[in-house]
Amino acid sequence: MSSTSIEAPYLMYLGDAPDQLAAKTANGVKVWRPEKCRGQFRLPGCNADLGLPDMTMKEAADHGVRTIILGVANRGGVMPDAWVDTLVEGLELGMDIASGLHVRVSQIQRIKDCAAANGRKVLDVRHPTKEFDLGTGAKRPGKRLLTVGTDCSVGKMFTSLAIEAEMKKRGMKADFRATGQTGIFIAGDGVSVDAVIADFIAGAAEWLSPANDEDHWDLMEGQGSLLHASFAGVSMGLLHGSQPDALVLCHEVNRPHMRGLPHYPVPSLEEALEINMRCARLTNPDAKLVGVALNTQSLSDQEAEDALKDASDRLGVPAIDAVRTGAAAIVDAL
Repeated sequence: MSSTSIEAPYLMYLGDAPDQLAAKTANGVKVWRPEKCRGQFRLPGCNADLGLPDMTMKEAADHGVRTIILGVANRGGVMPDAWVDTLVEGLELGMDIASGLHVRVSQIQRIKDCAAANGRKVLDVRHPTKEFDLGTGAKRPGKRLLTVGTDCSVGKMFTSLAIEAEMKKRGMKADFRATGQTGIFIAGDGVSVDAVIADFIAGAAEWLSPANDEDHWDLMEGQGSLLHASFAGVSMGLLHGSQPDALVLCHEVNRPHMRGLPHYPVPSLEEALEINMRCARLTNPDAKLVGVALNTQSLSDQEAEDALKDASDRLGVPAIDAVRTGAAAIVDAL
């Protein structure tokens, strides 16, 4: 979490990304906030392409870019000299840097010194700079929706953003609340909850979705899964702190096992629903399931239609694929 919001427009820094997957964070920003993306910067050997205009640092500054977004995973966690050289050039030209890398870019000496000399910001969005209180579970006004999942990386962020887009299209009061580095770049602010000390995750979620108008929806980006042996702790803290009025259960069809855990099968929708509802009702006894979001990328159109109908029939709520169908059915239910 940065104490200062990320200023747009952006230059998406792809460095020498070996493939498109290495730039998935940058691609997420480009898909969901294209109006904020002015161009992309690529070093020789870069194999990723967002379809944005290629720019030098000077061209980006001349086009009014405010922030260089490091939206790519660097190799081996080490910042190459070529990256440092170009980032220093960007700082000298008056642009800020926002990074989602594990390495603290703000602590690389040349970048730190250059930012200080030029009055620029270097934001390590994965690393919180604010201290959070313990969660209290106290009721607060406003409405909250949380996306939860049978597993990690099943479309929780994408579904949250699709619901926000549909709500705003209808003139509803709604804000996407980012809880991971890609979401923070998209929203311009947020908290990367997987880097918050465990005791304070619920408090961070409370801070991220404060008291609001009774008809305002905070759309909380889910993380992990209560049924994932590696990441359940983050999921639980986020569930309790967000106090969701509404849950959307996300699932990828045909996933062979839990992500990174081949010895754990993916749970059924019913099993995931039962544990999420039981845990959610600790801080909001009125929490309810309002929809299912399936990632049906492995299915044909007819297979996807059948899978959505089956999920809807089984759980008694609308089922969508945020890519194929959009989120209108869930917003209708709300």
